[in-house]
Amino acid sequence: MAFNEITDLNNLYEAFRASMRGSSWKSEPQRFEIDFLSELVQLQHELTSRTYKTLPGTNFIIHERGKIRYIHGKRMRDRVVRHVLCDNVLDPSLWPYLIYNNGASQKGKGIAFTRKMFERDLHNYWLEYRTNEGYVGFADLSKFYDNIQHPKIREYIYPKITDASHWLMDEVLRDFRVDVSYMDDSEFTACMETKFDSVEYAAAIPPEMKTGRRYMDKSVDIGDQASQNIGTFFPTRIDNRMKIVLGLPRYGRYMDDMYIIAHDKETVNAALDAIIEEAGNLGLFINKRKTHICKLSSRFKFLQIRYSLTDTGHVVKRINPATVTRERRKLKAYRRLMDRGEMPYDRIEQSYKSWMGDFTKIMSKQQIKNMSELYFDLFGRRPKWRK
Repeated sequence: MAFNEITDLNNLYEAFRASMRGSSWKSEPQRFEIDFLSELVQLQHELTSRTYKTLPGTNFIIHERGKIRYIHGKRMRDRVVRHVLCDNVLDPSLWPYLIYNNGASQKGKGIAFTRKMFERDLHNYWLEYRTNEGYVGFADLSKFYDNIQHPKIREYIYPKITDASHWLMDEVLRDFRVDVSYMDDSEFTACMETKFDSVEYAAAIPPEMKTGRRYMDKSVDIGDQASQNIGTFFPTRIDNRMKIVLGLPRYGRYMDDMYIIAHDKETVNAALDAIIEEAGNLGLFINKRKTHICKLSSRFKFLQIRYSLTDTGHVVKRINPATVTRERRKLKAYRRLMDRGEMPYDRIEQSYKSWMGDFTKIMSKQQIKNMSELYFDLFGRRPKWRK
């Protein structure tokens, strides 16, 4: 893909419009568009002359599905550049190399697609063997985004994209670097091979210790569009090992969550060993607590849903109770934010409708009723559903 796709003003404008979705300027789009047009022209000049630099953003911590995540917020101009880079270079260059069962961050796919593929593999297993006697293995990468190494991004991703885009990717990776000026020589020498935790880093390292003396070329920002593309592609070596080398038809991945379904336990064990080996080659770390094997006849969890395969081939799905509990707590927190004027009602309703859309079909009638009653008790109204 030619680099002029990035510097084209029309593409920059479309990336700007996409970046506007959900932004704090959404209430005044026309005024902000007019104000930003000159910025787009300036961005075009900086990209054409290769003088573009990412500006400092904001840092904050969010709680998501019971996890603490450290987020770097980008300025609008930098979000526009990431959008146009991903839409015009990374997407068309990297997606052809992905296996079909990789559903993350791709148009027309997503988490619902990956769940569907997982359920299809369970059905197909029963159709082949006519039994639920078998095994499913799950593998999870620990602190996945935090430990993606920049030299390996250059090794695996740069050959897939146009040479003219390398300088912009270098600028993106420069922005992702972690200031480790506090490290002594031995710590700095070992940091690339040691598991990094951005949440611990944010809590333990004060700003005055980040002097710019030393940087670690590892970690990509959660929530950044370029990071999503990198994360989707980066473990492709694992996917190819599973699908091509080991010839496993029932393997799939959603970002850092992987599964393998096979008739015998030895096959699943060998696959997990291969995943651990390839992860080590990539500089990634396995989450041992979440990497395990289950019988298909038992209950097992994948992407927040509990499954079981019956002896008649029926795939039973149930929502994980912890997922419901987290949503109830989130709604109560939203109410407090709304009372303080920090969150508008329409965003709360949109979030709730999105969550219900994902899980309604696998919730019991009582769970749906309880959630509806809680929502009404908190906000005094019902969400408006499209007919």
